Amino acid sequence: MNARRFDADWRSACCEMPGGESPHWFDSGVEADDHVFDTPTLTEGEGLCARGVGVRVGTSTLLQGVDLQLAPGEVGAILGPNGAGKSTLLSVLAGLRAPDSGRVTLNGQAVSPAQVHQLARHRAVLPQETAVAFDFRVQEVVELGRYPHHLQPSPNEAAIVRAAMQATGVAHMAQRAIASLSGGERARAQLARVMAQIWEPSADGAPRWLLLDEPTAALDLRHQHDTLSTVQRWAREQGVGVLAVLHDPNLALRYADRVWVLDGGALRASGHPVRVLQPALVQGVWQVQASTARAADGVPQLLIAAGGPPLPGKDHNA
Repeated sequence: MNARRFDADWRSACCEMPGGESPHWFDSGVEADDHVFDTPTLTEGEGLCARGVGVRVGTSTLLQGVDLQLAPGEVGAILGPNGAGKSTLLSVLAGLRAPDSGRVTLNGQAVSPAQVHQLARHRAVLPQETAVAFDFRVQEVVELGRYPHHLQPSPNEAAIVRAAMQATGVAHMAQRAIASLSGGERARAQLARVMAQIWEPSADGAPRWLLLDEPTAALDLRHQHDTLSTVQRWAREQGVGVLAVLHDPNLALRYADRVWVLDGGALRASGHPVRVLQPALVQGVWQVQASTARAADGVPQLLIAAGGPPLPGKDHNA
């Protein structure tokens, strides 16, 4: 059950109504403006911050003027259709790619590809593609996550690896070859690797960050929820900032504190999930029909069906 819906402060902030009542659009289907930008009041030294990020490849614009702010202990989700720029944005935020315009800071420090080795001690990234060149055992793959700390290892290295495997449900596979696992099992082993990388608090007290590119893509329904519940709990209990690229707005509604919706490389909307992920925006961005509902535990959800409006400039009779 999502405990946030019982938190009056969160519900009030999210829905902008006293006492945390649900906004009228979610109960009645009334559509609101789909251009929502709800920006937290953070300074660049307080978290993960992007200002005016732009990326170009030749004559193509992959990102244009994107702003993002996420505080330690929060779970954020980047959403959008295929080709919207989600993975590009995550790579820039992770310091794996330099933007052509704008800037990114993490814990008050400028982020760039030249600093990835330093970043790796308190920032872990799970990319979409996680192929392993050798037939390592699962435990060995997870141990690779501890490499950034090899010059100053923790006295708890073995325990960290075991705990990370336990957290992602792969401890019983520790001695199996990674190549023998299903796609979903490999994804969970890789999640254990990046969690192990930043398992312990930094010696300097700097907040830790977990950046995940489509962590649920290869997972069945149960493990999608297990994975996001695990990282959400980690964020709450350990103060880790979590940012994930997701395709399912219902997962974002259940697990995220903030969302950013990209479309064509531009930021279409951002803010609290319940306020942002309205039927009008979902229909406009994803070209599907959307209506509102509530899960049995009261969490707002969206019912999605094919049949959105035609995309501008395209011949749908061909």
